[in-house]
Amino acid sequence: MRKGWIFGVVAALCLALGLPSSMVAQGQLTPVITVNDRVITQYELTQRARLLEVFRTPGDLDKAAREGLIEDRLKQQEMARFGLAVPQEALQQALEDFAARANLSLPQFTQVLAQNGVDFATLSDFVEVGILWRDFIRSRFNRQVTITEADIERAIAQRGNTVSQLEVLLNEIIIAAPPERAAAARNAADQISRMRSFAEFEAAARQVSALPSREDGGRLGWLPIDNYPPQLRGVILDLQPGEVTEPIEIPNGIALFQLRGKREAVQASQAPLSIEYAAYYIPGGKTEAGLRQAAEVRDQVDTCDDLYGVARNQPAEMLDRLTESPSAIPDEVALELARLDPGEVSYNLTRDNGQTLVFLMLCARNTAGADAIDPDAVRGQIRSQRLTALADALLEDLRASAVIRP
Repeated sequence: MRKGWIFGVVAALCLALGLPSSMVAQGQLTPVITVNDRVITQYELTQRARLLEVFRTPGDLDKAAREGLIEDRLKQQEMARFGLAVPQEALQQALEDFAARANLSLPQFTQVLAQNGVDFATLSDFVEVGILWRDFIRSRFNRQVTITEADIERAIAQRGNTVSQLEVLLNEIIIAAPPERAAAARNAADQISRMRSFAEFEAAARQVSALPSREDGGRLGWLPIDNYPPQLRGVILDLQPGEVTEPIEIPNGIALFQLRGKREAVQASQAPLSIEYAAYYIPGGKTEAGLRQAAEVRDQVDTCDDLYGVARNQPAEMLDRLTESPSAIPDEVALELARLDPGEVSYNLTRDNGQTLVFLMLCARNTAGADAIDPDAVRGQIRSQRLTALADALLEDLRASAVIRP
């Protein structure tokens, strides 16, 4: 009875706001989860899953959407007790910053969302909860976090004492998926993701992969797990030998990885704090002329500095040289960089709908030595880690005391 009453109210609200009545008819506004007295509708679940798909989030998107919305309701309930709200100008700036991470303006990012069936309000709600929760945690727990000089010295010493690093042995496939072939590519990727045989995966790589590694059945050498994008590391480490990741969508392509092995590296190593790379843009995409020019550039350069000579007398936008944290690098670029050592190049990527070939070169993976570590930066990292731990603990307490149905 109560669910029917809630549905009626939500439906009336939908009509009052001018939302499509078909959403009611299709049951999109039916409450499917309640978190204490707050509802989550089927529409919200569908929208969050689509948003995660746009973000190219790996894994079970329906499950991630459900868990994310439940956590949002718990956070909103707790913050409502303190009457928190985001000023409109702060929310607008946060949305523009969010779009900028994808190298897009907010109107451009909004258009991408619309093309993928995501309402702007879905992104706005997602960002609003995130920045409110961040500020709430800082104000609530900041005084509880005390960081001593001993804490900083210990953290610096631990950085310098890294004796090994986990490495992974993978097979890879990237299936080209331009719009006109996207459906066929997804179908092939779904079939490959269910493979458990090395021989089957390698045969598939030779048939459908767009990467040069297809000649070797997609086989890669041992690489540090930290070479891969942060959001992909956990997915890879969760695999058992022979298992394949779920399809990972990247611009105009779909990536899959099969685990062949894991090991502890013998050499000392530490995760990069930032990655420096250069991208030189060659007109023509993967035409014969474009690939020939890329091969010529490859033969001319040994370091990223050499690309300035190649690009001289050309418009500045023909060459980008960037230093970014691993989490800020677009997935398709990060996957290419993962295979490279400093000074090595790749020209597997295109942009502008395939009209421009991206000549990618890894300049450096930057790690901080003990003599170069900024104590204030370490203090900030320790504070962030402890605040995150306190936030996670609070969220678990809220979940434990909540009534969540179904």
